This record gives sequence, C-alpha cells and structure tokens, in this order.
Amino acid sequence: MANFKKSGLLFLSIIILSAGSLRADEGMWMLPLIQKLNSKKMSEIGFKLSAKDIYDINNSSLKDAVMHFGGGCTAEVISGEGLVLTNHHCGYGTIQKLSTVEHDYLQNGYWAMNHDEELPAKGLTVIFLDRFEDVSKAVNDAMATVNDPKAKDEALKTVSDQLTNKAIGDNKYLRGRVVSFFGDNQYYMVITKTYNDIRFVGAPPSSIGKFGADTDNWMWPRHTGDFSMFRIYADKDNNPADYSKDNVPYKPKKFLTISLKGVNQNDPAMIIGYPGRTNRFMTSYEVKETSEITNAVTILVRGVRQDVLMADMVADPKIRLQYSSKYAGSSNFWKKAIGMNETFAKLKVSERRAAEEKAFTEWVSADPARVEKYGKALSDVQSAIEGRAKLLTISKYYTEALSAIELTSAARRFGPQIERADGGNRGGRPELSSTPADFYKDYCAATDKKVAKALMKLFKEKVSTSDLPSFYKTINESYQGNIDAYVDALFNQSVFVSEEKLKVALAGDKKALEKDPAYLAAIDISTASSIYSKELEQYRTLYTKGQKQYIAGILEMKAGQAIYPDANSTMRLTYGKVLNYSPKDGVIFDYVTTLDGVMQKEDPKNWEFEVPAKLKELYNAKDYGQYAMKDGRMPVAFLTNNDITGGNSGSPVLNKKGELIGTAFDGNWESMSSDIIFEPSLQRCINVDIRYTLFIMDKFGGAGYLLHEMKIAK
Repeated sequence: MANFKKSGLLFLSIIILSAGSLRADEGMWMLPLIQKLNSKKMSEIGFKLSAKDIYDINNSSLKDAVMHFGGGCTAEVISGEGLVLTNHHCGYGTIQKLSTVEHDYLQNGYWAMNHDEELPAKGLTVIFLDRFEDVSKAVNDAMATVNDPKAKDEALKTVSDQLTNKAIGDNKYLRGRVVSFFGDNQYYMVITKTYNDIRFVGAPPSSIGKFGADTDNWMWPRHTGDFSMFRIYADKDNNPADYSKDNVPYKPKKFLTISLKGVNQNDPAMIIGYPGRTNRFMTSYEVKETSEITNAVTILVRGVRQDVLMADMVADPKIRLQYSSKYAGSSNFWKKAIGMNETFAKLKVSERRAAEEKAFTEWVSADPARVEKYGKALSDVQSAIEGRAKLLTISKYYTEALSAIELTSAARRFGPQIERADGGNRGGRPELSSTPADFYKDYCAATDKKVAKALMKLFKEKVSTSDLPSFYKTINESYQGNIDAYVDALFNQSVFVSEEKLKVALAGDKKALEKDPAYLAAIDISTASSIYSKELEQYRTLYTKGQKQYIAGILEMKAGQAIYPDANSTMRLTYGKVLNYSPKDGVIFDYVTTLDGVMQKEDPKNWEFEVPAKLKELYNAKDYGQYAMKDGRMPVAFLTNNDITGGNSGSPVLNKKGELIGTAFDGNWESMSSDIIFEPSLQRCINVDIRYTLFIMDKFGGAGYLLHEMKIAK
C-alpha cells in the first residue's frame, strides 16, 4: 500500500480477490465494476443479466433508464415516450407548488388525460448518467506534493476542471464532475446529461400516496401507494431544452419493461439508484457525536417546530397546503433520527465500531511501516471529534432553530446585499432560490410567528448567553426579556411578512430595508452562525486527514475482501432477494402486504388513515383486473433485502430479467442505523408493487391510456 495514492488499480486488486464471499444483500456497488465484482454472485442468486445489460457506455443498458430525480431522489423511464415513475414523496414538492386551494392535487390527486393536460413542473430536473471515468491517478498526482488545505482545494479544482473539459469537449449538453470515493483515496469523473422540461402527468391523492403518513413512516407492514408520474420533454433533436410548447416527449435510449408476474419469497431482486450518503467507515467517536449532538438536536428542535406547524395545518386547509411539503421534509429525517438513536443502542453500534478500531490498532502496531502510515489515523479522528463538540452543538442549534424562522430567511433572500469590510457578504446572504412570489405563495406569517416564538425560546434555553446572536440583547434591553413581545414587534414592523409590503418597499428607498428589524435579525443570526462554522473549519483538516488514512488502512488490512465505497449520490447497484424478516422473538413479518391491510387500518377520524370512497368500491367489488395476485388479493407493497438509503427513493426494483416489479420508497424501523452499519438479518427495503401502481393509475385514476405506451412482459 506504499503507493496507494498513486493508483486506483490497487483498489481493484483488493476488492476483486474475493467479491463472491460478501453477502449478496450488502453493498452499494459501482456500475463500471459489476463485471469484475458482482457478475458471478448475481448469476448464482439467479439473475439472468450480463454486466453490459446493466452498464454499457456504447450501447443502451439499464443505467440509461434510471435518473437522478430533482436532486434528491431516483426515477425510471417506463415508456418510449419519456414517461417517468418515481415516488409520491419525491414529487411531493412539485405537486404542492402546482396546487392551489381550488385545485389541490396533493389532497385530491391528478391525472392528465392527454399530453396537453400535463403540467409544467417549474424548476424540476432529471439527470441521466452518461459514464464513469476513473481519474484517481491524475487527481492524486496533482495533489501529491500539496500539503496546505486551501492549496489542496485549489489543486483539486484545477485538475477537476482540466479533466472535465477534456472529457466533455464541445458537447454543450454534457456536464462532468470529479467525485471522491473511499475518503478521498479514489476519484471518478461522472459525466451526465440534464433535462429540465419536466411535466407532471399524475399521482394519486395523499390518502393513497401518503397513506399512514408519519405514523407508518419507516414502518412495516406498509400500505402506501407512494408513486407519482412525470414526463420528460426535449427539443426536436431529443436534446435537453428549456420549456417550450414546441418540445416533444423524450425518446429514451432505454425504458423498462414491466412485469405483472409479482414476487415470491427468495426471488432475485436488484435496485439501481442514487443513494445519497452513508458512513459505513464511521468510527465509534463519530457514532457518539451523531447520536448525542446531530440527532439529539434534530429530534428536539424539529419536534417543537412540527408541533406548531401541524396544529395550524389541521386547523386551516390553506395552511395545510402551504406547509405540507415543508412539514414532510422536516419530519422524515426527524423520525429517522429517532429510529437511528434507538438502533444505535439496540445493535450496540458504538461498541462494535470500537471493537473494529481495536483490531485495526493491533494490526497497525504489528508493523513499523504501518505505524508510519496509519498510526495517527484514529487519534486524529478522535481529536477532531472531541475538539469540535461544543462548536458543533451550537452550530446545529443555529441551523435547526434560528435558521428555520422563515421571516428572517426571507430577509436574507430578498433584502439588500451589503459588503463587509473583509470582502464577504454581510449576513451570509444566500443565492436566491426562488422569487418572492414563489416564497410567499407558501408562507403564512401567523404560523411563522408562532414558530419564531417557540424556537427563539428553545434556543435561549439550550445555548449559553455568550453564544446568543445580538438581537437577544435587544430583547433584554428593549423588551424586558420578553421574547413574545419582541417577535410580535418583529412581525408587525417588518416588510418581509408579505409580498405586497415587500413590493412597496422595493419600489421605494431600498436603503430603508437595511433598518428593517427582520433584516437586522437575519444579519445577527447569519453573522453569529458563520463564526461557528468558520471555527469548525480548524477541525475539518485534522478529521479529513485521519479519516483518509483510516479508510486506506482498512482497505489494506482487508485486502482480499470485497469492499464498496460509501454512497455519495452517484449511481449504484444493490442486489439480493425478496425476503421476510423477524424483528423480535416470536414475530415474523411477511414479505408482502395487500389492500386488505389498507382497509384494516382505515380510520375516518384520522387524516393519516383515510381511505378514498372509490378505492373502497373497487375493494368491495374485487375489481382488480390484471393486477391481482393469484389468490385474488390486491398487492400493495413488498420487502427485499437490498442495501438502500436516502436518495434511493423512487429507484426501480427489478427482477432477474431486469423487468420492473416495484419502486423502492422506504427502509424499516429496525434498521435505522443502516447508514452506519449493515445488519443483514434486519435491514429491509420497502417497495411499492408495480401492480398496485398500475391498478391505482388505471382502475382508480382512470388513466389506463398510459398503458398503451408501456411495455408489459407477457
């Protein structure tokens, strides 16, 4: 491993030697390495696909039917006319933006009955993978003689730009980025193509697409029809283009064949998608930090904010529509953090990581050369984690609490930009992510005022006086310490409470905005927050150095074993089987759920478990058409043991022939620590059965005409 930094080939030799020995259910595998790493094992499991069927840069393959959807999910092309399938929760934000109180597509669902009725999804993009290129040698060589952190960043940017320009050439439709793998020990160039004329085709009402809501989130058994459909449009030459009425449906290189055969226990199943982030090399020190700081603050603060939002959402249909997407985005990770902390304790994750570190230390100590290379790795990580604990806690409270107040966020977005003496931007004003019209469409000042009061009080309770932003001094001096009174004045006096007031202010003397109380508070929050962020940087270099050495040492220590890199929002393959599981003694969860379970969960008094009247009619009549199981029941969801995480939402679940059998949408509660450690007996992926998707689209939604453009396997 002496020349580890200079060659990506050594990684392959380490990984390839015994790829077949790894459990088939674990691993987020890189597509260019399937032939070398996974083909033999996949064949043994029962897959009938070659590596080139999955990933081929010269001919169409499965990777051409899968895309990065909206920057945080996965989706797949299911017709020759660019029809796209993903999760309901992946399309949720777009559907919410398209909705009004009069036309509430979240609440009531929507199906376009022809192309003209498909609704332009402003701001939504899909990204196709063109190819991967291993550029490890070029990148590592460029940074080999650079030690200063800033110089390393500059060297990486320079070589990345050079490699990108060379890879793309004059193709204006392609984009490239250099991505780190294995803790900066290996690098790949990822070449992509982005389409931005995307239109909403249809989705079921939330009573189907979000059935069970927060209560069932991360839980099995599950009965959620979590899907939505969109369509990609392109110019007349099939290239990406901005929205135009002249654009036509995209003609894909590859679209997925759909199987209505269904699933059985132990059937082969694989998933291709864009898992966001895992930390499978995380140390015991980081496990403690994640549990006691990151998750703990998230759980506390989001819980307070969500209680305020939910009370107003239940009371007012307009507020429910305005805040549905915001609430869903917050609560998803909030509940995951709760589950993660529970499984950390139950599965003794910290203790298991400590045992691995002990074995690593013993291995390093046995060889002076290893001590030279890896002897400080763990101590550097530990020092960085322990050193940044207080700063990280404060910074996390700033992010989760004060930065969640929308009024001050609006002031940062739409207020004046004032340059600081040091050349920076006063208040850390971010780039505009939306227009005032977009922002205020989904904003309620009365609700935000309640949130502000609750979070400002919580922040003061949890953060020491010396670490509070300046406006708390104003609260003490001008409002006798009364946070409620300060917030009332803030909202009464600020022009940022509404689009109308902001327009008037922008039409007048813009300098007056500099004295707006919400803008002044925003500056206080951003200025103070940036101080802690900057102080945290001193630990980043030490942590990054230690982590890189630790991962390099692990790879050398485990030479001959199959090891995959952590997820980093690049396309990955995971393969395994349809499989049930036992969460505890005496309990076995079946691998499939049916519409019977939807009816059993129905609770007309609880919005999370309402069942539409038409769905009950179809159920009572057993009008399932070609989508029923052999025993006559209507399938809803099924389990596989595929290795997934956030970002895999919407990923296609494929059978042994590469045919679409479902859409991944969740993990199970018992494996909430899976981003850190894989537990094969417990970890499961929850998927919408494609038969339920098509049943809802066809029988419930009346959009059966879409079947004509799909390819259904006989």
